[in-house]
Amino acid sequence: MIRIKQVFCLFLFLYLGVETHAQISPKPIGIVDLIDHVTAFSPALAADSAVVDIRAAQLKETAANALPNLKLNYQADLGTNNNVTGPYMAFGIVPSNSRGVRTVSNTQAALTNLGIVSLDWEIYNFGAYKAQNAVAKSELVAEHSRFAQRRYQTRAIAIDDYLTLLKLQDMLSIQQQNIKRNEQINRSIISLARSGIRPGVDTSIAGAELSKSRLNYIEMDNTYKKVQLDIAAISGLSPQNIVADSTMLDRLKLLEVNLSVTLTDSSSHPLLDFYRNNYFSSIEKENLVKKAYNPKVSLQAAVWSRGSSIDANDNFNRLSTGLDWQRENYLVGLGISYNLFDLRRRQLKLRTQKANSNFYLKELKQERLMLSNAALQAGVEINTAHKRLEEIPNQLKAASAGYRQKLSLYKNGLTDIIELNTALNILYRAESDFVNAKYLYIRALFQRAIATNQVDSLLNALK
Repeated sequence: MIRIKQVFCLFLFLYLGVETHAQISPKPIGIVDLIDHVTAFSPALAADSAVVDIRAAQLKETAANALPNLKLNYQADLGTNNNVTGPYMAFGIVPSNSRGVRTVSNTQAALTNLGIVSLDWEIYNFGAYKAQNAVAKSELVAEHSRFAQRRYQTRAIAIDDYLTLLKLQDMLSIQQQNIKRNEQINRSIISLARSGIRPGVDTSIAGAELSKSRLNYIEMDNTYKKVQLDIAAISGLSPQNIVADSTMLDRLKLLEVNLSVTLTDSSSHPLLDFYRNNYFSSIEKENLVKKAYNPKVSLQAAVWSRGSSIDANDNFNRLSTGLDWQRENYLVGLGISYNLFDLRRRQLKLRTQKANSNFYLKELKQERLMLSNAALQAGVEINTAHKRLEEIPNQLKAASAGYRQKLSLYKNGLTDIIELNTALNILYRAESDFVNAKYLYIRALFQRAIATNQVDSLLNALK
C-alpha cells in the first residue's frame, strides 16, 4: 500500500512539473506581431517622428516671413539742447539733437518725449515668399520620406534579427540532439570498457567529444540571448518572451508569392522616395536662390508725437512741460531697393545649389540600381535555396543511416571510436546544413521583398 502511494505521488509530481513547464514556456511570437511591436515602440522611430514635427513647425514659421514689422516706441529724454551747424556721419553712435543752434552756448537742461508707431512691410519681392514656402514644404515632405525610410530600415533589421533568432533556435535544437547522441555513445563506451570489450582511451575520447558539444551549445545559447536582447531593444518586448515561430518555413512554402523584381520611377519605395524627395527639395532651393536676390518693394509708414520743455520761442520752460505731446506727424512711403552686386551673388549661389541637385540625382540613380541588383541577387538565391532544400533530405537520410550503422558496428567491436565520431560529425553537419538552407531560403525571400517594396505582401501572406 505504501509502495502504491509512493508511485502515485511520483506520477503526480511529474505531472505538475510538466504542467508548470507548459505554463512558463513562452509562446512563439510571429514575425508579423514582432514587426507591429517594433513599428509602435522603436525609440529611433520616435526620435525621427519628433524631427518631422520640427519640420512642420518650421513650415509655419516660414509662412510668417511675409508679415510686416509694426513697432511701438516711446522715450523720454533729459539733457542739453546745444547744437552747432555742420554735417557729420552719425555711425550709429552720435545722439540726435534737433535745433538748438544759438549764438552762445547754453547747457541748461531740457526734457523731451517721443512716441512712434512705425510700419515696415516688404509687400512684394517677385516670388521670394512663395519660393521660401515651397522650400519649407519640400523639406517637410523630404523629412516625412526620411522617417518612412528609417521605419522601413528598422523593419528590415527586425526581420533579419528574427530570422537569425529562428536559425539559432534550430541550431540549439540539433545541438541538444548532438549532446544526447554523445551522451549515449559515452554511456555505451563506459559499459563496454568496464566489460573489457573496449580500451579505456575510448572513454576519454568520448568524454572530450561530449564536452565539446556542450561548449558549442553554451556559445550558441550566448549568441541566442544576445539576439533576443537586440530585438527587445527595438520592440519593447521582454527578451525571455521572444521566441521565433519554427513553422515559418512550411507556411512560406505553401504561401510563397511571386515577387516582382522590376523597379520603376513610379514605384513608391521608401528607400527611393527619400532620395527622390531630397532631389525635388534641392530643385526648389534652386528656385529660391533665383528669387531671393530679386528687387524688393517695401511700404513704410510712421505716426509720431513729440513734446519738449523748450517752446517755439526758444524758451526753457519747466521740465514737466516736456512730458506733454505737442506736435503730431505722419509719413507714408513706397520704395524699391536692389543691390546690383546681388547678380554675382545669385550666380555663385545658384551654381552651388545646382551641384547639390546633381549630387542628389546621382544618389537616387545609385540607390535604384542597388535595389534592382539586390532583388535580382535575391531571386538567384531563392532558386538556389529551392535546390538546396530538395537535396538536403538525401544528405540527412544518408548521414543518419551511416551514423546508425557505425554505432552498431562499434558496439559489436567492428570499428573504432574515430570512425564513429566521424559518422556523428557527418550527421551533425547534415542537420546544420538543413538549418542553414532553411535560413538562406527565408532570408532570400525577405531580401527580395525588401528590395522590391513587397514586405507587406509577404507579411500579409503569413498572417
